[in-house]
Amino acid sequence: MTTNTILPDVLQNKRKLNKIAVFTSGGDAPGMNAAIRAVTRAAISKKLKVTGIRHGYQGMIDGDFIPLTASDVSGIIQSGGTILKTGRCEAFKTPEGRQQAYQHLKRAEIDAVVVIGGDGSFSGAMEMSQEFDVSFVGIPATIDNDIYGTDYTIGYETALNTVVDAVDKIRDTARSHGRIFFVEVMGHEAGLLALDSGIASGAEVILIPESTEQHEELEWFLNKGYKQKESSGIIIVAEGDETGGAMKIAEKVKVEHPDLDVRVTILGHIQRGGSPSAKDRINATRMGVAAVEALFDDQKSIMIGLVNEKIVQVPFNKAVKLNHSIDLSLLEIQRLMNF
Repeated sequence: MTTNTILPDVLQNKRKLNKIAVFTSGGDAPGMNAAIRAVTRAAISKKLKVTGIRHGYQGMIDGDFIPLTASDVSGIIQSGGTILKTGRCEAFKTPEGRQQAYQHLKRAEIDAVVVIGGDGSFSGAMEMSQEFDVSFVGIPATIDNDIYGTDYTIGYETALNTVVDAVDKIRDTARSHGRIFFVEVMGHEAGLLALDSGIASGAEVILIPESTEQHEELEWFLNKGYKQKESSGIIIVAEGDETGGAMKIAEKVKVEHPDLDVRVTILGHIQRGGSPSAKDRINATRMGVAAVEALFDDQKSIMIGLVNEKIVQVPFNKAVKLNHSIDLSLLEIQRLMNF
């Protein structure tokens, strides 16, 4: 007769972790604090010490480390931004910068690191783990939702709700004055935020970097559609659209259609802020716990993702090198709604 014995977590710790670090990098996204909280408390539950690295990779280079306890992350799940601060760091792209970062990690006796950010942040983590004996696990957090290997990135739903709420308000004044508003949203290389917010807000035209066909629709709307509706118009523009963003497009339209009352609203950084939605808080918590579990299982150079609502592990080299594609059939849905 055999007996299954469940070993305590500490005995199952394959690499014998004692201390892990967590930091946020790149653009901030609502839900980052929820992820920090989850990583910290999941690690503490496994008898690990936790260090927070402030100001992203720059803080790793500077040795800007602080201890994190369960009470330190109390009351932050509902807060936007990141208590650890964030930023981008050119120095980390150099071998000298990464060497300095490694020395600080070793001096602080940090065995593994959780990085919360986007593909640029994961690229840095991948290089670091290839050059030095430090395990990195990533949690995707970007309002663009443009990372390969995951259906969802932390912050996307909150940003989407922020955009839709803003456009709903703009629609009120557009209708009152019979104006056409060009509303620019974030998405330098990815148009999913523009696409989804445009459908959700009933925009007449959506312009995204992944497709150029909508520029013909814009011309049709300006020449015929607007006159048929005799009300107003909302044009959602991703900042990365090849024509140069909302301001440049609107200036051209003003010249070609002087009879139209054209206005521009650039939503800017309000899209990054605000209290995270319930879904962002839940997914950030799930991913944070999964990241610690992955490190405890001796995983390295992987990103925690969500596919069909299930936790998955994606190698960094896929997450940062392969392109995330959007479902362009959504554009057909948008066209149908404005038939």
